[in-house]
Amino acid sequence: MTADGGEAVEMRSALLRLRRGTGLPVAFGGLVEGQRQVRIAELTGTGTRALCGLAVSSGNGLGGKAVALSRPCAVTDYHDSRHISHEYDVAVAAEGLRSVLAVPVVVRRRVRGVLYGALRSAQPLGDRTLSAAVAAARDVEQALVVRDEVHALIAAAREPQAGAGAAWEQVREAHGALRELAPRIADPALRADILAVCGRLASAATVPQGRERSVSLAPREVDVLVCVAGGVTNAVAAERLGLRPETVKGYLRAAMRKLGAHTRLEAVVAARRAGLLP
Repeated sequence: MTADGGEAVEMRSALLRLRRGTGLPVAFGGLVEGQRQVRIAELTGTGTRALCGLAVSSGNGLGGKAVALSRPCAVTDYHDSRHISHEYDVAVAAEGLRSVLAVPVVVRRRVRGVLYGALRSAQPLGDRTLSAAVAAARDVEQALVVRDEVHALIAAAREPQAGAGAAWEQVREAHGALRELAPRIADPALRADILAVCGRLASAATVPQGRERSVSLAPREVDVLVCVAGGVTNAVAAERLGLRPETVKGYLRAAMRKLGAHTRLEAVVAARRAGLLP
């Protein structure tokens, strides 16, 4: 697979976190392309372009070993290590790297990429350094899981469904899941696409073509109503949305006022009639 723009953003952010968390001056990495081959595409702290675009095959070098074993690997002196193969010594030497660690990004038991951190001196990399690097890789894994779920939900939402009642229940579930995932997406373009799909799902349910909505709610007010429509409590909604329960209550009150509703159920019904919820 080839990294899209959003995945590149996630990798760059993770590499910056890796440097901050470990204190290592150099970090680089990439996602798996094709048959377990990592293409080094993101670099920070490097002084040359020697590593940029390097294709690392499974089993070869330090990163290839991490891919093959699906676990972190490290060497104190890359050039002299007897525990790895040395296909990439020229590029590593050109950058002047000595101590290097490689952490695989594993999603659903499949390696999706590798993060590297490195020193230009030969010295052991301690457990704290390795733990911080692993934490950065876990962040990428979580981001990729979210992106996979988003793409699957968007695809499912666009597919025609048989049976009107069952179809709208599936649409509502997809709409709620997408609204819940959207704030966790770092890539602004993908986040905007998700919210646009949510808008189409909501308006397709009740608003006739050419008719404008009479009510406008803030995004978080809609998010809270999505949770309410799913039958969850304010406390559960707060946990899902990363908000305080008092904040959820405030958004719900504001939405009810705008919709002219006196109860939670009335608010959901009114939001559906206004094309704000499917």
